[in-house]
Amino acid sequence: MSTPRRPPEPPADATGGRHERTELPVITPTVAREDVDSSGRVGAVAYPYRVYDAVATIERPVITDRDIDYIVTVDRARRLAVRADTFPETQTRTVDDVLVIPSELSDEQTCRKAEDAVFKWTLRKVAVGSEPDVTFARSVDAYKLFWIASRPDGDVIVDSVRGTESPLAD
Repeated sequence: MSTPRRPPEPPADATGGRHERTELPVITPTVAREDVDSSGRVGAVAYPYRVYDAVATIERPVITDRDIDYIVTVDRARRLAVRADTFPETQTRTVDDVLVIPSELSDEQTCRKAEDAVFKWTLRKVAVGSEPDVTFARSVDAYKLFWIASRPDGDVIVDSVRGTESPLAD
């Protein structure tokens, strides 16, 4: 299994906790903070992810090897690896008044989660005679932003990428 290429780590001041202002690599939002309907201020939460562009290569004795492409998103706070449809666009943004959720996984643990997920997904898709070779073409560390909005009927959390809203439990 290969070692993925990684971008530079987020700035040291961006690790865990509340920040008045910090610069973060983020998955490009489709919903801007100022577009969120709120009866008060709109707070922000930055959630840590690492996204991999992965390839599982399956050796076949008589015919050419088969490559299966995956996009793996590792949720570094909940310790989950999930499959994605596309590799996200990212950008560095200065975010005001943000709660940055710390990563619960080391770089090695994150890579292992992604490798394990690709291995399992490959075994569900094809019958293999030997262990598939998993490589990572690229990876990116980025935060996904969530907006916390105050409303008369209760606070909601808004996914900045999908635009979905969920009520916040007390």
